[in-house]
Amino acid sequence: MLKFSANISTLFTEVEFLERFEASSNAGFKAVECHYPYEWEPDQIGEKLAQFNLKLVLHNVPVGNRTAGEKGIALIPDRVGEFQESIALAMRYAKTLQCPCVNCPVGLTPDGLAEDLIRETLRNNLRFAAAALEKENIRLVVEALNSRDVPGFYLATTAQAIDVIDQVNHANLYLQYDIYHMQIMEGDLTETIRKNISRIRHIQLADNPGRNEPGTGEINFKNLLRFIDEANYDGWIGCEYTPRGRTEDSLGWLAPYLQ
Repeated sequence: MLKFSANISTLFTEVEFLERFEASSNAGFKAVECHYPYEWEPDQIGEKLAQFNLKLVLHNVPVGNRTAGEKGIALIPDRVGEFQESIALAMRYAKTLQCPCVNCPVGLTPDGLAEDLIRETLRNNLRFAAAALEKENIRLVVEALNSRDVPGFYLATTAQAIDVIDQVNHANLYLQYDIYHMQIMEGDLTETIRKNISRIRHIQLADNPGRNEPGTGEINFKNLLRFIDEANYDGWIGCEYTPRGRTEDSLGWLAPYLQ
């Protein structure tokens, strides 16, 4: 049975963030996820989760200066201390909120640095993060992002992400597979998921083009979701799309799965 979480950084944006928990529950979701919860205290979020009987199943590690366009700092040698502090913060939120998984956006490829140094920095940072989070029984995932929407992001394909995971070689590092990003970069969704199903601990979805709700673009979600179910995937699938209209009006495709 597939499990879907509402990404409240992209869904229910008609209301303020702390109101999106109620909106998610009213729509039938049992779980939520978000990008960056750090503007709110963990107790504020925990109160909403308890009030509306929701689980928080994923959030991201802080990525540096988002206002300046930073997408992650795991690749930058002279910011290792800052990266470790970001892991401590993410871990505090995840532990307090009983969130089982955090995503680490690795960031844009730094200019002027040798590839060997970039890769060594990433390996060491991810190994540190995986080990620290493992002590609290929190999984760490990394994802690839498409180079059209996020030019310069260091991981742009499933193969690149798996290669990094293999090089880190830590049992607590997994893949977050984003259907929208990988449809743009490589297609062949079912075969890629089948090949890597044991490495995937979180899936996110949106249709392409437009990153809108399933049924608005080219992806055959009915067949794809059936395949994911038949592959015995037991993790969460995050609805990380931008509704074309009101969020409630975008959920028709999801109704059979929330019953």
